[in-house]
Amino acid sequence: MDTSLPENLFTSANPAMAVALGAVILALVALAVAMRSKRQSQHQLSALRDRSDTLWREVDDIRVSHFNRPDTAASPGTASLDHARYQMEIGAYQEIWPAIWHLHERLGQFLRSVDAGESAGDLRLEARNAALEARRLLNRHRPFCHENVDDLLTRIIDLEIKAHLSACQYLDLVKEVRSDASDHDRRVLHDKYHSLHDGDARDLMSHLVDAVRHRAIRLS
Repeated sequence: MDTSLPENLFTSANPAMAVALGAVILALVALAVAMRSKRQSQHQLSALRDRSDTLWREVDDIRVSHFNRPDTAASPGTASLDHARYQMEIGAYQEIWPAIWHLHERLGQFLRSVDAGESAGDLRLEARNAALEARRLLNRHRPFCHENVDDLLTRIIDLEIKAHLSACQYLDLVKEVRSDASDHDRRVLHDKYHSLHDGDARDLMSHLVDAVRHRAIRLS
């Protein structure tokens, strides 16, 4: 009985099986890395949200204690003026922060949709509108913001807008015919918008929370 045919068939199939097995392993590794990155991003976002909530609770407590506490060191006129300035500055931050947070969240949702290859038209528009609204509120309240806070807010909005534009350019390149150059350009844009949003902008938002807390406590 001739057994050479099955043996040859099995031998010739080994390379294909090895390639398939390697592809499966690579896919599993990529999935694990993506899931880990997503968990880390969600953890950082949750931590930033907790810091923000704590900040505004502290600000509210300070405003109440400042209102109820008699100021014996300053004249009534000076105390009233300082209190009015404090209320205007903190009030400006309380209007601007929700818009900044909304922009960061909406842009994050848009970028995750882009990464997943999902339809992102609505999120793309929502992120753009959130950036315009944040810019509008900052321009409106800029005279009442401390210069350090103003600088942080301006830089955050600029970074988020740049991340949005980079993601839009990435989507445009995805639609083009594949080539070595366009693949490289896509990778560059992908890394760029993640670096701007998940790195620089998120770091500045953490500094913004600290800056507002410092202003609220110092002025109280």
